[in-house]
Amino acid sequence: MTRQDILGALLDAARRAGADGADALLVHGASLGVSRRLGAIEELERSESTDIGLRVFLGARIAMVSGTDATPSGFAALAERAVAMARVVPEDRLAAILDAPPPAPHALDLDDGEEPSADWLLERAALAEEAAMAVPGVTNSEGASAGWSRGTRALATTRGFFGEYARSSHSISATALAGTGTGMQRDYDHSSATHLSDLDAPDLIGRKAGEQAVARLDPARPASAKGVSVVYHPRAAGSLLGHLASAINGAAVARGTSFLKGAMGTRILPEGLSLLDDPLRPRGPRSRPFDGEGQGAARRAMVEDGVLRSWFLDGRSAAQLGLASTGHASRGTSGPPSPSPTNLWLDGGAGTPEALLADIADGIFVTELIGMGVNGVTGDYSRGAAGFRIKGGRLAEPVSEVTIAGNLREMFLGLRAAGDLEFRRGTDAPTLRVDGMTLAGA
Repeated sequence: MTRQDILGALLDAARRAGADGADALLVHGASLGVSRRLGAIEELERSESTDIGLRVFLGARIAMVSGTDATPSGFAALAERAVAMARVVPEDRLAAILDAPPPAPHALDLDDGEEPSADWLLERAALAEEAAMAVPGVTNSEGASAGWSRGTRALATTRGFFGEYARSSHSISATALAGTGTGMQRDYDHSSATHLSDLDAPDLIGRKAGEQAVARLDPARPASAKGVSVVYHPRAAGSLLGHLASAINGAAVARGTSFLKGAMGTRILPEGLSLLDDPLRPRGPRSRPFDGEGQGAARRAMVEDGVLRSWFLDGRSAAQLGLASTGHASRGTSGPPSPSPTNLWLDGGAGTPEALLADIADGIFVTELIGMGVNGVTGDYSRGAAGFRIKGGRLAEPVSEVTIAGNLREMFLGLRAAGDLEFRRGTDAPTLRVDGMTLAGA
């Protein structure tokens, strides 16, 4: 049976059980992963899984069930269980099955169609670890790993929608340690892509992990200060976009738990900077032709030239706010849809990272963040950090065990961005600078 046939049978079972409407999701995944440490294999695992989920509507009452058996002979019992649950739960008049046209064809190129062998993955992990260990000053390894996965998703509703797509993923990572005893430092590098041809070379990953670990040796702990300029390396800068995405998530806005809940149409970033979300980016790690409710995908400026233009909305949060879905529903087989971003990035940066540092007499360059000290209601921000001191506009000695603090609303308004954006992680930012922060150190 095709996936459409399987989901159609499940929806038919839901109707026979008494549901007024239903939607169903079928997810199949396969993965192969290996890890290697100091020349020995530490892990070699292949897995396959199939999950199916059914959401039924009985008037305004809704229930969900899920399972791992996609055999139609068991669908009647699954549907009857879901309808029985729906009869006893409270009403939810905000959730609904949305009208959705058939998904438009898009050349997303998300599946390279080839599963590598375990031996080949082990060779790549070996290349990464050996490159890390070859860096002078590297004394140990936490290992290297290589992986592959492929997943298919199919969604159908009783309003006639059906869509499916597949995505592959390849990854390589390495973690190196430098120094000895209590003075050891660690760092890592990682690359992932939907297509193997877009993945960074294993020896490059290993070498960067080793060089970064050595650069962190003998860190200092600068004195506490206020009004500090903090520059975020791109791998740390993406976390600021994550905090911004959480603040403009429609579910949080509808609950009144976002510090940006009343900011629609106002400036929240500096002029020239835009926050873009594009589920249709070819080979994007979060690209998709439709969302978890069958809504069509489209590129959207969430923040345009510094001004907030849109929330991330699924059907329910949109109904709460009196708006329409933006096609950002995300869901699994065992939970209801909720809004989330896809391929998200900050656009509009200019100049080099060096130029961003040039006028900083004494500041901090952050390469790693620790902890999640962010208050989504007030925007208060406090994170542990490590990286390098900035002195006279240049990177100086490594620093660790410091805390940087501020308020996200003020931080976003004062953001400065370099022009070194690279699409690597799904949430991507260039090097970012925030002035006026509080540093807690020695």
